[in-house]
Amino acid sequence: MNELQPGKLLLSKWTAAIPVAKQKHFLVCEVILPETIGGKIEWVEIEAVYTKARQRIDWRELRDETRWRQGWV
Repeated sequence: MNELQPGKLLLSKWTAAIPVAKQKHFLVCEVILPETIGGKIEWVEIEAVYTKARQRIDWRELRDETRWRQGWV
């Protein structure tokens, strides 16, 4: 898998390897910036495409290929 860059995650598409609450396709709708200037991005907010339900996850979780696949598969 290509190295993920947190600054380029906004509006990226993801497929859950194991559906989360019957949701499979997600979109990164927000990259949560740290409160301190120069701090590193820790969190992203993903939105289920079908229900529009949102959840906050650590952006590094998207690297785990057993949980997430880039794109809508």
